[in-house]
Formats: sequence, C-alpha cells, structure tokens
Amino acid sequence: MNSQTMNSQSQPFPTSAIIVRGTVITMNAARDVISDGAVAVVGETIAAVGTYADVSADHPGAIIIGNADQVVTPGYINAHQHVTGDRLIHSCIPDAIDSQEAIFGWAVPVHSAHTGDDDALSASLAAVEALSNGITCTVEAGTVAHPERVAESLRQSGMRAMLGQWGWDVENAPFAAPADEVLDRQRIMLDKLPPGNGLVEAWVTLVGHDLMSDALVSGASNLARERGVGLTFHLSPHSGDAVSYLARTGRRPVMHLDDLGVLGRHVLIAHGVHLDDDEVETVLRTETAIASCPWAYLRLAQGVTVAGRHGDLFLRNGRLALGCDSENAGDMVDILRAAALFVGLERDRSMDAFSITGQHGLELATIRGAEAIGKADTIGSLEVGKQADIVVHDTRGPQWLTMSTDPVLQVVWATDGRSVHDVLVAGRHVVADGRCISVDVDSLRGAALERRDHFLASRAPMV
Repeated sequence: MNSQTMNSQSQPFPTSAIIVRGTVITMNAARDVISDGAVAVVGETIAAVGTYADVSADHPGAIIIGNADQVVTPGYINAHQHVTGDRLIHSCIPDAIDSQEAIFGWAVPVHSAHTGDDDALSASLAAVEALSNGITCTVEAGTVAHPERVAESLRQSGMRAMLGQWGWDVENAPFAAPADEVLDRQRIMLDKLPPGNGLVEAWVTLVGHDLMSDALVSGASNLARERGVGLTFHLSPHSGDAVSYLARTGRRPVMHLDDLGVLGRHVLIAHGVHLDDDEVETVLRTETAIASCPWAYLRLAQGVTVAGRHGDLFLRNGRLALGCDSENAGDMVDILRAAALFVGLERDRSMDAFSITGQHGLELATIRGAEAIGKADTIGSLEVGKQADIVVHDTRGPQWLTMSTDPVLQVVWATDGRSVHDVLVAGRHVVADGRCISVDVDSLRGAALERRDHFLASRAPMV
C-alpha cells in the first residue's frame, strides 16, 4: 500500500510530535510492511503511518527515533506473566523436580513470605525485563499480595498492564479466603484500577486449577461481565486438573466450567494444554481465549509435545495469545522467543510447513494477542488512532548482517528481544539504546540480590 492511502493525516502536527523511523511492520489488516517507513506519534496515539519522506514532511520539527536501517513493530503482548514471587528467585528453582513441587514447594512459599516492598521490587524488575525485550502490555497472572504497591511500580515503569490479585478459596493457603471475601477483594481492585483510567487496570483473577470453588469461579465470571473486564485463571497445564475435576464433578475442567456458565469472550484461560476434543470444541464455541506459554511447558515437563491442542485452536481461528509465565517456568520474559518456539513446535507436530508460519507467530505476539485479551481496538498494530506502543529493533547485531527480504521472518526466527533498541508505550519513551530509562535499573540490583539470598537462605535445607 502506498503512503497516500496509509497516511490519513495531511496537515502538520505540533513540533512535539515523535517520528519513529525504520522498516515498519504494521500488522494492520493487510499486513503492510513499509521500507524506510515511519510512524508519527502525537501525545499517546499514532497520528500517521507511511513512508518516512511523507510523514516527516507532514511533521516538521518532530523528534526522530530510529533510522532507515532499523525495524519497527507494534509493542509485544504478554498474556500471562507472574510479576511477583518468582522474580526474586529467578531461575533458582531446580528443574529436576516435578511441576507441583516447583509450584507448591517453592513458588507459593516464597510468595507467602513476600512483603509489600518485595512485591514492589519484584514488579519493577519484571517490568524492566519485559520492556527491554519489547513487551509493552502484560496480563498479570493473579499472584499479587500487595496490588497497590505492584500497580505503582508498573505505573512508574510505564508498562501497560492488566493487574490481578491472589484469588482462591482453599484452606491453609497464603492469601486464601472464603469466596465472598475473595470477590470483595476483586471489587476493591476494580474500583481502584478501573478500565480506561491509565495504563494499569484491574482484571478479575483467580489462581484457578482445582483451587477454586464453583461459587468463586461463577461469582468471578459474573463480576467480570458486570464490570466489562477480563477474567483469567490457570487451568490444565498438566493432566492433574482433569483428574481432580473428574473426581469432584464427573466432568472435565472446561466442560464443568461451561456447565456453570463461566466461559465466554471475557475469559482468558492460562495454559489449557491438556484438553480433549469436547473441551476444544467448547473453547471455540464460547470464544474463550487461551494464553499459551510454551517455554513453561518444556521447562516443567508438562507434556505439550504429547497432548497440546493449541495448534488445533489456532488453525480453527481460536482466540490465542502468548505468555512467558514465571521466572522459574518460562524464565526469560521475551515474547519473540515464545513466538518462535510456539510456531516451531506446531510445525513439527503437524509435519506441515503450510500450517503455521513466522508471520502467524508475530500475529500472536501482536494483533492476535491483542484480540485475545480484548484490546485489539487500541493496541496490537501500527494504525492511525491506536495507542503508540512501538518497538524499534537495532539491526547492527550479527543476526542482522544479512538483511532478509522478509523482515517478519527475520524478527521471528533470527532474533529476539535482545535486539530491541527503543520502546514507546502510549507515546512515552521507556527504552532507549537498549536500556530501560523509566526505571533506575542499577538501584534495583543490590536490593534484588539481597532479597534473593534472604529467600534462598530460608530454604537452605532444600537448596
């Protein structure tokens, strides 16, 4: 598409405008890629997309970020991320244990020992890594004990986030409570962080699995519908959830939740790996979204290569997004890395080179991910009127020495977040020259190491 049809703005904007220059991968409906293109940003939104010559002529005096040799994409979307707890013992949980021991023997006790300061520190560290790897929007996994402290850290970082809080009504578990009390906590969060009131908003979040009563999950779904927000929870990353639900209800997890009227477009299930045919059909029929975290399933040996159904959901136009999970599951908060793995696993599983491609991987990281979390009208592509969440990749690294004629393939298969040079979120410049500038990273390092040592020392007999 030429610049005349893409650039809907013909009059100059104020000199406060920002122009982001490079090969622009728009991820718009036509999937246009513009060589020596540009995105003009005025305030929080995108004002023009077209060739650099046209956009710069319409915006004299604008601040220029990037150059003709760099690659520009929409901000990446991480649909499932724990921003507290695991971060302070990043990659410290052994991998020679099963996933239940990793979660309930390590992660949950560390979470339960967190102070408000720990949650704030953890969220800052998670945001720095996410932003530095081009992730501009994160759906938090609902394992936050001190949501106001976490919200403040995320606001300071400049990251867009859907924030959750611990929600489960089991006995003898940290931050657990009866269903009514858990729902009251969710209402308080929604009142304090309503949608459309800044970058950080609350979602209704539950721990999930078999750790939520029917009353709690039904109430949570109704609350999310009433408030016009998402509901997210963990379900079936391994075969254990099906065993538990069958014993308790006589139905597999997705089928039981459908019987309760829980599912729908407002729901984002984290994982949904071990689904049977009926559950796949139900996810598709109810238009429930799934957040796939492929690195977590490999790290925790949960059987995605044996039982995973995400490729089936994708090929049937299911609502899918990608996630990085926790820092002892996915470990690296990098959606491009997850996108390449997702695509590679599904191509190998199907042994069909035409089934899913690198283009699809970038869609999952951007516009399809945005649709799955209900945000495609504001983020996920570089189009006039959308929020200015933009990533610039530096092409001076060795992986870019031979520039591909298809930059999408190069972004997905040949690089990852380490080539991110600049990031804007809602027009705010938060990463420059590969370094997060919205947070004093150096000041976090000492505190992070001190708290890591504290938590590991408390577990000395098992380390």
